[in-house]
Amino acid sequence: MNNSTHFSQIAPIFHGKQCPEKGYIVGYAAIIEKLRLPIPIPYQITLVCNQNKNYETDNWRVLPKSYLPEDNSEMTEIESLYKQLVFALKYEGINLLVYRKITQHYSAEQLKNLVNIEPTGQYSRRIWFLIEWITGKQLEGKEDLTRKSYVPLVDEKLQFAVLGEKSTRHLVINNLPGTPEFCPLVRKTPKLENYIQTQFSEKNRLYLNDIHKDILQRASSFLLLKDSKASFTIEGESPKAKRAARWGQAIGQAGSKDLSFEELARLQQIVIENDRFVEMGFRKKGGFVGEHDRTTGEPIPEHISARWQDIETLMAGLITTNKLLTEDEFDAVLAASMIAFGFVFIHPFEDGNGRIHRYLIHHTLAKKNFSQQGIIFPVSASILDHIDDYRIILEKYSHPLLDYIEWRETEDHNIEVLNDTIDYYRYFDITPQAEFLYDCVIDTIENIIPSEVSYLGHYDEFKRFVDDEFEMPDKMVALLVRFLEQNNGELSKRAREKEFEALSETEVHQIEMRYNEIFKT
Repeated sequence: MNNSTHFSQIAPIFHGKQCPEKGYIVGYAAIIEKLRLPIPIPYQITLVCNQNKNYETDNWRVLPKSYLPEDNSEMTEIESLYKQLVFALKYEGINLLVYRKITQHYSAEQLKNLVNIEPTGQYSRRIWFLIEWITGKQLEGKEDLTRKSYVPLVDEKLQFAVLGEKSTRHLVINNLPGTPEFCPLVRKTPKLENYIQTQFSEKNRLYLNDIHKDILQRASSFLLLKDSKASFTIEGESPKAKRAARWGQAIGQAGSKDLSFEELARLQQIVIENDRFVEMGFRKKGGFVGEHDRTTGEPIPEHISARWQDIETLMAGLITTNKLLTEDEFDAVLAASMIAFGFVFIHPFEDGNGRIHRYLIHHTLAKKNFSQQGIIFPVSASILDHIDDYRIILEKYSHPLLDYIEWRETEDHNIEVLNDTIDYYRYFDITPQAEFLYDCVIDTIENIIPSEVSYLGHYDEFKRFVDDEFEMPDKMVALLVRFLEQNNGELSKRAREKEFEALSETEVHQIEMRYNEIFKT
């Protein structure tokens, strides 16, 4: 059926995925396939089936046959495209990368014909706005509208949006959560809606209010160091205590300064203690994450970073979008996902990207007042606990793009990107990463912070017992607890014969018994 004008198509297997029903691939996936646009297929593909079925899975949105967009041999390609775009806006939301590629695929005259099919209709106006917003150019011959009520650009039943500003030319409310230079989008999944409605931030605030101030302050210090060490461990590093503490101190100041080129450079200087072998600042050469062939040294990329020539443009867009999201009522965790993962996908530095990426989570949550002042979320600790999921979620963005990035190996076994790739790093679906980050934030609220607070309460109770019974110095109590922790609640023979030789067998048994009563209940 897929002749010169048809977009909808029958395909039992579509891009390696088994179709769940017999029917037609429609919407953005059909447009990408028909026009052979050099972009990945959406995470969720829409299929109009031959029966009266309506359901969703992670990979598919299945709709009844009555939803099939009009697509017949009497229509021109532009008319068929319009029907598919209207369908997509109704049921899939906005895919900025598709719109960007459409503006490059068709001439200005064809684009004007596209938005003139129903010139004052709400969907035509939204398509018209997106074309001019993405290109930064007005379509010649298109006059400003005057007699229609405003319509929101982003359908908030499908995707998350900001409050927005009115475009008097199109009579559209631009509620996109970003700028033409950087604008990831988040779909409204049941999981994310449930998380947001649960108001975990408020629950966490109430929980922390019930904790004694002294314990809370000490917990915060431990959590800072825990997060710093975890962030280095994720990168495969084991930093010295001084270096981990220095980065922990930086994390503790997250949100106190606005994001800027200078602030990012400062953070990189804190992360990279020895810069003898690293070119500091934004990259002036290609970059990738992956391995090298052991024999030839050839790059084997898992992720290809943005072209170095595009970094300043992309980072300026990210910083502007960060400001927009910070000043709006947009959800804090979703904003953190967009900024932090957007940063690590761009990979603007030669080294330090991963740790700064996780710092940006803290920065955005702090700026959005998600966490109580003075308490830093040890999100990196939760990420480390779910490190395999973290890698999968990074690869979910990176791997599909590898097919669309042309590159060659350089003399120093780096890579040089040969085609225009900037749009891949500014327009993408960040939903999987947002769901992952929300999982980690909830894990932090429900498990990691309470566990640390509980530990300190147990520690204080055990210390009081040791103080009362043995009048042991604080430093020795800390050593005693560490030894007991390391040996599953028992003092080793070596410890009894050296550091704690002054204790009798009866006293050692008494200490072990009390330790296990307090810490293992």
